[in-house]
Amino acid sequence: MKHTIVICGYGPAIADAVARRFGAEGHPVALIARNAQRLSDAVASLQADGIRVQSYVADLGDTAAVSRVMEDIRADMGPVGILHWNAFSDIDGDLLSTAPEALSQSLAVRVVGYIAAVQAVQPDLEVTRGAVLATSGVMAFYGSDIDSFAKDFGALAVSVAAQHKATGVLTQTLAQHGVYVGEVVVNGFVKKSAGSVQHEASVDPEDVAEQFWQMNAARTTHSMIFGGKLSFGAAS
Repeated sequence: MKHTIVICGYGPAIADAVARRFGAEGHPVALIARNAQRLSDAVASLQADGIRVQSYVADLGDTAAVSRVMEDIRADMGPVGILHWNAFSDIDGDLLSTAPEALSQSLAVRVVGYIAAVQAVQPDLEVTRGAVLATSGVMAFYGSDIDSFAKDFGALAVSVAAQHKATGVLTQTLAQHGVYVGEVVVNGFVKKSAGSVQHEASVDPEDVAEQFWQMNAARTTHSMIFGGKLSFGAAS
């Protein structure tokens, strides 16, 4: 029996591809997002493909809501085997024009909600020898070329960098409890995502989902860069 994968921050790009990849392999899928209609449409589409799936409406930047929804999922679908963190606030604008409240919300989703979700399902992950999988972005890294690319996405860049650090720390912390942590750092804009409307998209979400599947199966590496938007050194 395969345990439930909880996909936090469902959307039509990476999250949908991950749901289909893991669901096709027999994992029950729990989807979390704020948009009820989007979730309803996703459930119908995934069920049509034979995937066992349920959806939950929640604000992943609200720690109380995170705790409640994780309890609901465990009650409805059994122990959590994989937590996939794909949630973020879609905020454009540089650090001089972004409202402090928007930056705070971005960090609340990318980092605070993320940690709250891990804490909520840690007992299940330990029992199932499960995994935390995180979608990250190239703006998390240092370098003048990256900072130049990221300057128009200030709040997003700062919050994804904080999430990247949190993932690195979780990798070391959860290893002591037999839980795997894997991160795919997306180097480019993803097809079908909100960013692909305004920017040239070069990354297929299905390819990212495959990277998550392979990483979780092998469990030999914890962070990898996927895509070729910017050229720089490899992740550690």
